[in-house]
Order: sequence, then C-alpha cells, then structure tokens
Amino acid sequence: MHRAPGAVQNLHGDLPRHIICHSTIGLDNAKFAMMDNQSAMHPAVKLRHIRAFLDIATEGGLSAVARAQGITQPALSRTLAELETLLGQPMFLRQGRRLVLTEAGALFRRHAGAAVQALEAGAAALRPGVGGTLRIGVLPTVATRVLPRVVLRFRELRPEIMLAAETGPHFHLMRLLREGAVDLVIGRLPGASEMAGLRFDHLYEEEVILAARHDHPAGQRPAPEALAASPVILPPATALIRPVVDDYLTANGLAGLRPLIETVSLALGRGICLASDALWFISRGVVAHELGTGEMIALPTGARFMSGAVGVTRRQESVAPGLADFAEIARETIESEANAG
Repeated sequence: MHRAPGAVQNLHGDLPRHIICHSTIGLDNAKFAMMDNQSAMHPAVKLRHIRAFLDIATEGGLSAVARAQGITQPALSRTLAELETLLGQPMFLRQGRRLVLTEAGALFRRHAGAAVQALEAGAAALRPGVGGTLRIGVLPTVATRVLPRVVLRFRELRPEIMLAAETGPHFHLMRLLREGAVDLVIGRLPGASEMAGLRFDHLYEEEVILAARHDHPAGQRPAPEALAASPVILPPATALIRPVVDDYLTANGLAGLRPLIETVSLALGRGICLASDALWFISRGVVAHELGTGEMIALPTGARFMSGAVGVTRRQESVAPGLADFAEIARETIESEANAG
C-alpha cells in the first residue's frame, strides 16, 4: 500500500517497509527461487493474509476490520504489509480517510475472493449437512416475479445453506460478481464485452412493456400518440433494456423524448403511474403483480423486438455451496410456470 512515488508517509503506521520485509517475515528469496517455477505466489502467503485483504477491501479501512477480527490495528497493518511485500505489488492507495484498491489490488481481489469461496466449498463438501452461504445478485424484475418461489423451493431442498440476496442495477451486480461479492446473478444476458470468464444459463425471455394505471385516459389510443401526450418514465441509461426502448422511440418519431424520470424501481415507478397519467417502459416481471390484479395495464406497442433473455450468470470457476442446485431450481420453476400457463 503506497502513496504516489515520492511520498514518504508510512501508511501502515508502524514499522518501516524494509524492516517489515526482512525482519518480520524473514523472506528467503533464494529458497523460493528454487521452488516450482510454475508457482506465481510466494509460499509465505497464508489464508490470514487473504482474508485480511478481502475484509479491508470491503470496509475501505483498517479499524473496523481490526475490531471485527479482535486484533489491533497495527497488527492488521503488518499483515497487509506482509501480503503486499510477498505479492510485490501495492494493493491499496489512501484517498482521504479511505483505502481504495489499486488496479493490481482489484485484479487480485477478484481471484482471491473466488479462491476463498472454493476453499470454503471444499471444506463444506467434507461435512455433509453443514451448509454455507450462497450470495445471489438479483435484478428487480426477477426479485418480484421469480425469486420468491425459487427461494422457498431452495429452502425445502437445501435448508442447511443460507441465502443472501442483493438487488440493484445490472452494472452493479456484474461488478459484485466479478469481485466475488456474489456467487451468481439472475438477470439479463450480459453484453459480449462482459462475458469473459463468465457463463450464462438461459431461463426465459422477458418482454419490455408500456405500463400505465388501469384507467389511463389514453389507454385505447395507439402507443405513439399516448406517449406524445403523456409524461413518460424511462429505464436509466445504464439499464440493459434502455437500448430497445430508445430504438422503439426512434422508430416512432419520438427520439430525444425527455422523460419525467428514469427508474426501474417498482416502488417509485408504480407510485408515479398510479398518481398521474405517466406511462412507464419497464420489464413485465417488475409489474407482474400489478398487472395480475388489474391495478395497472400494458398498452399495446405493436413492437415484437422489445424483449430480452433472462438467466443465471456465474463465474466459470465458481463452486459456491448450493450454486448448482439453485440454478437448477430456478430453471425448474420457470418451466413449471410456462407449463401451467
């Protein structure tokens, strides 16, 4: 962990780096050089180094991690300094009161997180019936429609495994997946540029609709006319469904339409629609309940291309506890729903 070249402050706050390097951990580089040349990691790197690094990366500082681990901050700082020396790279830079990952640190975090998960999964496999935690990222469209049934079924089959879910926009969930903060993401098919090191298992196709309150005055008018005469809610520019919405607007002479607000939040979008004449471009799954109760309607758009693939995205090397079972339950749930329909 270093400042920019020329900085002299010791950010670890204790021993100078050259003392930490040689006196504290006693590296024998000559011996290491004689070891297996295919090993890129120094044998002195221990699991405690990795866990400390991952916790610091999550918290953005030392004090909270030291308290959680029941050690002093100088002791934690020495552990981090040892890891940086052994890896030969600074893992963090200080920005104000926070520690932020360097480019090397972000790369190492991605692999280190996956490695710790693999170790935990291996240990769990030796103790049948003793579960771990499966961390899932979920888009709002899936959280409201599919996930509740999948969670209940998973609980029946794998009660020993704890589920932890986080919702958010696509870009946020994909970052968490790459950093190892979640084990899988249920959502839209990632773009081609995002798929390196990942796999996607298709579940279903989901339509993007134009939603409104059930008694909207323009409910019987052609969608382009209704859009021109009503406030419009669009998905955020970062949402995967935004390009198809923009294409639809352009094809109907509405390019550059200024929205009332951009959101895919059910609470916000639903509230605005029910209280006004606003029209909302949104994935059908987000408002499935409201459509089913008749509280909201879907105006016919006449578009056949406004849909996209939804599925399970995971890291190719991921071996998190219960991951394969969860993905299979999700697939079976979707198939059951399709057959029932």
